[in-house]
Amino acid sequence: MNTYSPDIAVPADRRVFGARDLFSLWFSLGIGLMVLQTGALLAPGLGLSGSLLAIFLGTLVGVLLLAAVGVIGSDTGLSAMAALKLSLGTQGASLPALLNLLQLVGWGAFEIIVMRDAASLLGTRAFSESSLLASPLLWTLFFGGLATLLAVSGPLTFVRQILRKWGIWLLLAACLWLTWNLFAKADLAALWSQAGDGTMPFAVGFDIAIAMPLSWLPLIADYSRFGKRAKGVFGGTALGFFIGNFWLMSLGVAYTLAFAPSGEVNALLLALAGAGLGIPLLLILLDESENAFADIHSAAVSSGILLRWKVEHLALAIGVICTLIACLAPLAQYQNFLLLIGSVFAPLFGVVLVDHFILRRRGRGTVTHLHWPALVAWLGGIGAYHLLANLYPNVGATLPALVLAGVLHFILGRAFSGGRAPAQA
Repeated sequence: MNTYSPDIAVPADRRVFGARDLFSLWFSLGIGLMVLQTGALLAPGLGLSGSLLAIFLGTLVGVLLLAAVGVIGSDTGLSAMAALKLSLGTQGASLPALLNLLQLVGWGAFEIIVMRDAASLLGTRAFSESSLLASPLLWTLFFGGLATLLAVSGPLTFVRQILRKWGIWLLLAACLWLTWNLFAKADLAALWSQAGDGTMPFAVGFDIAIAMPLSWLPLIADYSRFGKRAKGVFGGTALGFFIGNFWLMSLGVAYTLAFAPSGEVNALLLALAGAGLGIPLLLILLDESENAFADIHSAAVSSGILLRWKVEHLALAIGVICTLIACLAPLAQYQNFLLLIGSVFAPLFGVVLVDHFILRRRGRGTVTHLHWPALVAWLGGIGAYHLLANLYPNVGATLPALVLAGVLHFILGRAFSGGRAPAQA
């Protein structure tokens, strides 16, 4: 297996990911049925033009932050949660590791549910409701098993042997086909001139869009630690995720307004299934397993900070748990789930970015038991997020909370930690 202990830096000779590898990975992770459905959330309230602007700005800001955090992985060679020890201390990193484990198990289960429901709908459409290929349980077990197998195999095998060689080309073909079908069948000029119904403020749409790349902040170093150079990590990550996420979320908006104005998930899936005999949707459906792979693998890496088990064994156990949750839980509205993730992890990585790039100047520094100024800044950012979200929803909360947490940490870090100058390169 090509996995490494979360607490041990990946050796230099095993950091094999170049810009092309990371572009392929993050283009793939920026694509998925959940991304399409997130675009559908924005469609009624903001309309086509408002939604595309919110998606463009939210994704652009989000990928720049995501890629910057990715550089931390390539600088240190450490997994995401292990790298947090440099900023929060060994004890302080335990809380985000636990929160990350919980949210990744939730995301993994959501991904399996999304794949299950789409595959069951396709099976019913192609055959009949009584067909075995329309069975939700069958597809839950299939996709849960597939995602778990990929997670156990590890990122090096997945990216270099599967995704880079042929997976990305199938995804490009699917996205192009769905785009061609949209331009051929929809009156985009009319949709562009049609305003949204105003039920969603633009700032909330921006927060939902930025939450997509920011939801990967606690995971990215698990993969960028295999990166050869920081420049390739930053460029490949930012470009790959921006293109994939903006493209698919925009398609979700346009398909909803053109073919599924009710906004129902099944109506959107049926509209997507009508393009190219359902082949593009099927390819994107299979790609969703890659998102579940990342959730399960990174959940295993995060739990490796808390439990001294092998990552492969943890991935197997977590994959089984996600599959069981998917068997028992219905797919619920997850807009609030996305925003909750932003409230916890966006401020945290505002702290981490300031600590790594400004206070420690990309050095490893000295790991302490507990770095309380960073924890205070993190809690301040979380408080600011919920204050803004509840009292001033039209302003937006994610980006202000991240910036505030970073500024607080800069002030407290300078005042109480002697500037946190790096102790070693």
